[in-house]
Amino acid sequence: MSVKTPIVQAKDVMRRNVVAIDGMATVREAIAKMRSENVTALIVNKRDPSDAWGIVTVIDLVREVIAPGRPPDDTNVYEIMTKPVITVPPDMDIRYVARLLYRVGMRRAPVEAQGELLGMISLSDLVLRKGVL
Repeated sequence: MSVKTPIVQAKDVMRRNVVAIDGMATVREAIAKMRSENVTALIVNKRDPSDAWGIVTVIDLVREVIAPGRPPDDTNVYEIMTKPVITVPPDMDIRYVARLLYRVGMRRAPVEAQGELLGMISLSDLVLRKGVL
């Protein structure tokens, strides 16, 4: 007789401390926020309820600002962010979250329900979550 393991959902693994920034902020402000909050990605706030979330990551900063030598004080977050960002529902099975992130080439995604940002889930969260594997 096999024992059925409970389904682990995105809400069970996600990090609830999501740090957000306005798209008009400068890259220097984004870097300062990442440092002070000890995060590697920031959610870019929606301009209005019908807008989509954006995301800016350390990799974006390196690829779009540092490597080409763009001035961080003269570059706004909206110029380098990814938008729209794919979001996942809190009740999505983490196996499907992993497949989605892998197939679209993302390392993390916001967890959203009814337009409200609930958390962030990353490939690291999926792999390192105790009891998942």
